[in-house]
Amino acid sequence: MRKLVLVLQLLAITVFLESCNQESGGDKASDKFNFIIIFADDLGYGDLGSYGHPTIRTPNLDRMAAEGQKWTNFYVGASVCTPSRAALLTGRLPIRSGMAGANQRVLFPDSQRGIPQSEITLAEQLKSGGYATACIGKWHLGHKEQYLPTNNGFDYYYGIPYSNDMDNVVLEKPHPYQGYMDFWKVAPERKDTKSFNVPLMRNTEIIERPANQNTITGRYTDEAINFIEENKEEPFFVYLAHNLPHVPLFASEEFEGRSKRGLYGDVVEEIDNGVGKIMN
Repeated sequence: MRKLVLVLQLLAITVFLESCNQESGGDKASDKFNFIIIFADDLGYGDLGSYGHPTIRTPNLDRMAAEGQKWTNFYVGASVCTPSRAALLTGRLPIRSGMAGANQRVLFPDSQRGIPQSEITLAEQLKSGGYATACIGKWHLGHKEQYLPTNNGFDYYYGIPYSNDMDNVVLEKPHPYQGYMDFWKVAPERKDTKSFNVPLMRNTEIIERPANQNTITGRYTDEAINFIEENKEEPFFVYLAHNLPHVPLFASEEFEGRSKRGLYGDVVEEIDNGVGKIMN
């Protein structure tokens, strides 16, 4: 059932685009819809005002729900990072692309594999239809160059290649996965950003290491807006994958301490603020 729902979602986009072109009598750039997917790592749907949260303020996401659709049942391909992203971008069960396994559920900084070239991503499909494509944020489908977004249908990439708690310089043995679980059981919810030597990349180059995670949410928003403005005369697809509120939690000075729900609420409210800027 999960595969069916995901495939139907991608098929629906294709059919919708084709029907719009037929009705408009052409396939000019002005006839095509723009697509923006915003994917937040570990955000619970109950953390949004539109789903009933009493104190975390998410007016922009609430507006999106009010003006569009709000789903109460949804199937994804997996509950963790790598396979869920593979399913989202391909419409296939992640085990079929090798992006899910019993022994290692997610890719790590020492992983040598990634999403196969044989997989057709949503970005590749839209790019073949004349779309400008950008991946901004967390990728987590392989950090080797051949697996990065720019080799999987995206014209532009700005973000981190895997989870924001990886490349941990605090733990002596940050691998395997259980090491992370033990770390978060005894550690406070926030760590210094330098405790995680996560690289920030532009296309295939590392431009900052460790990534300053206090400012990363705002920078993702700015990158998305810049891409939209630069490509406003042609159809575009933006895949904005926030690495927060996955732990460790970081918020900018502007948002830290604002939420009644502590740092987690600060993080969610900053993401919501970015959504509002993108909508505007």
